[in-house]
Amino acid sequence: MLVKTFGSAVQGVDATTITVEVNIDKGINFSLVGLPDSAVKESQHRIDAALANTGYKIPGKKIIINMAPADIRKEGSAYDMTLAIGILAASEQIDSSRVGDYIIMGELALDGALRPVKGVLPIAIQARKEKFKGIILPKANALEAAIVSDLEVLGAQNIKEVIDFFDGKSTIEPTILDTREEFYNRLNEFDVDFSDVKGQENIKRALEISASGGHNAILIGPPGAGKTMLAKRIPTILPPMNLHEALETTKIHSVAGRIKDDHGLITGRPFRSPHHTISDVALVGGGSFPQPGEISLAHNGVLFLDELPEFKRTVLEVMRQPMEERRVTISRARFSVDYPTSFMLIASMNPCPCGYYNHPEKDCMCAPGVVQNYLNKISGPLLDRIDIHIEVTPVKFDELSDKRPAESSHDVRERVIKARLVQEERFKKSPGIYCNAQMTKQMINQYCEIDQAGQALLKRAMERLGLSARAYDRILKVSRTIADLANSENILAEHLAEAIQYRSLDRDSWAG
Repeated sequence: MLVKTFGSAVQGVDATTITVEVNIDKGINFSLVGLPDSAVKESQHRIDAALANTGYKIPGKKIIINMAPADIRKEGSAYDMTLAIGILAASEQIDSSRVGDYIIMGELALDGALRPVKGVLPIAIQARKEKFKGIILPKANALEAAIVSDLEVLGAQNIKEVIDFFDGKSTIEPTILDTREEFYNRLNEFDVDFSDVKGQENIKRALEISASGGHNAILIGPPGAGKTMLAKRIPTILPPMNLHEALETTKIHSVAGRIKDDHGLITGRPFRSPHHTISDVALVGGGSFPQPGEISLAHNGVLFLDELPEFKRTVLEVMRQPMEERRVTISRARFSVDYPTSFMLIASMNPCPCGYYNHPEKDCMCAPGVVQNYLNKISGPLLDRIDIHIEVTPVKFDELSDKRPAESSHDVRERVIKARLVQEERFKKSPGIYCNAQMTKQMINQYCEIDQAGQALLKRAMERLGLSARAYDRILKVSRTIADLANSENILAEHLAEAIQYRSLDRDSWAG
């Protein structure tokens, strides 16, 4: 008897429906074809034990299973239940009349329990697109799949529940999630706040500008000055994600298997902070079986690189193109996958190996030339993609001991949202451009016009401070954001003056 069941394969952040054809005939043999990997081939043994411990068995006949389309590689253990239900239906151990109505996915334990799988959200989206009645999957993945409306999501604890469901002996309660309610209820959940940070008002201002325009920023200062503490609070002042961004972010984390069991939808902007020993593949994505890297997991959020000069140069260099194009393509001989990488880069570094160059109280112990060599670990093209350079100084005792409450993230966020709305209106006719940091050269010429006083100020600054040519466009972009925060249609000299001070590393005098 021939029976068809349906599973799904995830490629990039999208899914492709896999048809599992099970044919049982006279003879003794078990053949699994259709480009399965080792984990799929091993499923025979897991299925055999799981069915035996549930009161069923793989029939001792000739079984041929084809996983179509045959030119797509099938990977992982998520097809265990798809294959098992197909074998039971083809051998007439269960009723086969409804098995074709559902996408069936799940890894089997030897006792028949169902273990969670990766990539459930794109699988559910594809199932709805192809008008399947529903999806049957492990209970641990049910909330994640329930984000997709108009699709019956049945979460089971073990394969016995699925067998009884198809035989009509029992039902599986559908998992229902109000996506919009879930989104709005958890939109403002944060464990940290800007009010936790004592002093550093000038640094907070710089980070507010960074968040308002989507500008990449680097924090330079001695150990213990609060660089990491400030960086971790940046997501709390970024504009809240819209529902489309939340779904897009959740898809990426779903493919990587990073969705928590109790959370269906990711509502907060991601904050990723990889260690400096990370490899280039782990950062940008890839591997034998491509997976999203840290820059994709930070999509719509913040990528924080602490101690930037300690990262391997090759790791940082592979990040340059994805930062510019906001997408990374992982190519292999047979296929290529795309992952989105629209993130805000926040980096931090000590000014020198000992950490105390330019410190107001402690002397730098580094030999001549060491400071410049330390900075040279970061390439010019990468620094060129960082708009704001912020010098962080240690907090004084009077500020640390001050009991007065500091400004909260909520108040800062309100100003950031207003500035972003101005930019949204400005770029509404430019698809793919959402904030000032993304402006092209033509847009800079159009939206960043400055008067004669501003031109004179900028010229003086570039001559006296020795600012590089690449700093020119960055200063204009940042000054445009400062003007937006001030609700000013034109860029004034005071906006330019503030933007100029955020180009520390471009000065010829930096590092002696």
